[in-house]
Amino acid sequence: MDKNSVSSSPHKLISEEPLKIIIQDRLYSIIMRTPGDELPIAAGFCLSEGIVDNPQDIESMSFSDQSDANEISVSLNKSRRSEIIQMLEKFSLSSQKEFNISYSQIIGNHYQKFYPVKKDDIKLDFRNALNCLENLSLIQPLRKITRSSHAAALYNSDFELLSVSEDVGRHNALDKSIGKLFLDDTLCKASLLILSSRISCELVQKAARAGIPVILAISRPTSNAVKLASQLNITIACLAEKSGLYVFCGKSRLV
Repeated sequence: MDKNSVSSSPHKLISEEPLKIIIQDRLYSIIMRTPGDELPIAAGFCLSEGIVDNPQDIESMSFSDQSDANEISVSLNKSRRSEIIQMLEKFSLSSQKEFNISYSQIIGNHYQKFYPVKKDDIKLDFRNALNCLENLSLIQPLRKITRSSHAAALYNSDFELLSVSEDVGRHNALDKSIGKLFLDDTLCKASLLILSSRISCELVQKAARAGIPVILAISRPTSNAVKLASQLNITIACLAEKSGLYVFCGKSRLV
């Protein structure tokens, strides 16, 4: 439609469906995501939530699409269950009868699980990192079709692509990309995260849990994301208006 005419044409729209994440037979969360990569998204989510620290914490994972809402069931090994039983009882949705846990309670709990990223030896060539960011759309087939997906891509220090995922939600895309490497036990190789979105606190937190030292994004970060990234020793930058990057913290890693 424009001011002179109206016409019709087919358009491919991105899918969005609920996914129940069940931990030890408790409904922990329901997320709205683009179907696909169910095991990786659950693994990445569990890592970012502090439910697991390494793949060995997971005893089994299973996906079922037979119910009204798709479900991922995660079982933890005995030692991990004993370590986080109180957190599961407090934060699972099935225990929140009125869903009245405050935001400050949740953030306070999360901060206890975040530690500064220790990869100070990582030095990334500025031009190669910028090239990865500028060419992100080339590895976004879903965006090309729907014009509405977010993407998260992970590279090693030699700029080899390790993992890339797309989703209707930017946090889901990151959980999927992290989860793929986490399940393969190769997450330690990830040095650079490229995002199609702005950098929010939540995405900085997920990167910290995954031990990723550098984040580059298309859009500018939030002010709190910069503060948190500084505290967690994470480099964050975004595309500059004309050329190059705006680096907000941790500039020593980009050379």
